[in-house]
Amino acid sequence: MSDSAGGGESGGVAGAGQDSEADNEPPQQAPPLLPEGDSLEVRETSEDGDPPSAKRSRMSEEEQGLGQVKVHEEIPAQADLLPEDPAPPEQRTGELLQCMEESRRGEEVTATGEGDEKCHQNGAQGHDGSLEGETKPEEEHNGNGSADSPSDGQQLGLDFSQNPQMLTGAWTEYSNFPENYLKGCKWAPDGSCILTNSADNVLRVYNLPPEIYSYNWDLLPEMSPVLRMAEGDTIYDYCWYPKMNSLEPDTCFLASSSRDNPVHVWDAFYGEVRASFRPYNHLDELTAAHSLCFSPDGAQLYCGFDKTVRVFYTERPGRDCEERPTVVKKQGQSGIISCFGFSPCQSVYACGSYSRCAGLYSCQDGTLLALLPTRHHGGLTHLLFSPDGNYLYTGGRKDPEILCWDLREPGKVVFSLKRNVATNQRIYFDLDQSGRYLLSGDTEGVVSVWDTHTAPPDGNEELLQPQLRFQAYWDCTNGISIHPFMPLLATSSGQRQFPWPGDSEGDSASDTEGGGAVMSQQEVRQDNALTLWWAGPLGPAAEENRDHNTAAAEET
Repeated sequence: MSDSAGGGESGGVAGAGQDSEADNEPPQQAPPLLPEGDSLEVRETSEDGDPPSAKRSRMSEEEQGLGQVKVHEEIPAQADLLPEDPAPPEQRTGELLQCMEESRRGEEVTATGEGDEKCHQNGAQGHDGSLEGETKPEEEHNGNGSADSPSDGQQLGLDFSQNPQMLTGAWTEYSNFPENYLKGCKWAPDGSCILTNSADNVLRVYNLPPEIYSYNWDLLPEMSPVLRMAEGDTIYDYCWYPKMNSLEPDTCFLASSSRDNPVHVWDAFYGEVRASFRPYNHLDELTAAHSLCFSPDGAQLYCGFDKTVRVFYTERPGRDCEERPTVVKKQGQSGIISCFGFSPCQSVYACGSYSRCAGLYSCQDGTLLALLPTRHHGGLTHLLFSPDGNYLYTGGRKDPEILCWDLREPGKVVFSLKRNVATNQRIYFDLDQSGRYLLSGDTEGVVSVWDTHTAPPDGNEELLQPQLRFQAYWDCTNGISIHPFMPLLATSSGQRQFPWPGDSEGDSASDTEGGGAVMSQQEVRQDNALTLWWAGPLGPAAEENRDHNTAAAEET
């Protein structure tokens, strides 16, 4: 599993004397979406400034058809307290298991009689002709992001010759709390559900709607979370257990780190804290991890701190850990370790830091193998290995570039990808299982898709142009995650909004004296949502519906 960077802006650097939420500038508003979600061209802003409500109105308040389990609405204020459950845990666990199993019923791969970690093929076959046989049963993606052949991207059915089609999403969930913008989204390793982080310090789990397996997408209701897990303070990072399989409840858990709290391991069925890992500093004070990542086999949990990596063993919660300093005798990688990534084919992991550089380390003892040159303009917030392990992609805050490094020649940049990142917010990017397509959002709501196979083979630090760009939101697109085996994308949006200068408590006199030009906080347009997109071939019904809408648009 290559989950690296996590929740809050700046990775929670407030503890190091920097504001974790600082430098989020007012976004430049991008045009909204057209009512129809089929063509998804860059859309014009409506006169009344309303959000793109055609899909949303069609999908709202029909959640009874989902059969999802809704947990209690009361969220505990402290993460250390287990949530009160109005229903017996056994009953709710059984309902959630039944819900997840129903969403897969008829979808499991039947080509093999084996049940050994075949969860990633669930749903890849048997739904329609376009997906039939696209996933090979013998190929197992066990959470480390590896792919067995270059053709895995074709097996996923990803098609970026046209704009992806919006299917459904969740936005009402993030409207009850002021400025409740999202901070990323991550598919579960088995593809059964999505995990989100938001400004209200609540982790939410959404089941993949079973209606997506058919092409009756106009009937899709708005998504509702099946679990809510409240942390006590700003969430710095979060990640899934890489061996997670919803058919094996013991493997269904995730880890999160928040300010002034230990690392919590949450049960993805109960929504309760299953265990805690407590890191302490040299003064024996509890300190929070700025980044988290499980090792590919799930046996260890790596936590990033200032000039230090602490390694906990998953089966041994508590305070015992292995400390691996990244600076020895004033040599090495300085700064707060902000993100992790594990090589899919070697016993090597990469660390990104706010000192604007990345380092490669041995998994056995944490020995520094290579320190990449400082080429970024801002601190690193996310990094990913390519599936073959030959390349490393790095991106930073307030940095317009994603750099592709050739690890066979450490220090060599093969090419760069341009995106708009104008704030300290962590902007995720993601690779498909084949390593061909890299996707990233930006602070203006645009999602860019690059085909890395079009890069020159010799590599000369050239700027690679995107194959496709489409407007996903008005606001910042901060999170993007590609489904493990289906042509589905999950995106999250939002950022901290700042009112115009003068809109403060001391300017109440100017407001009453005709200062109407000052924008109030309520007038700031927000677009906080989780959205699912179809990025594959359309079924016959969807094709017919799209052609009909296109013809109707041309007639008008």
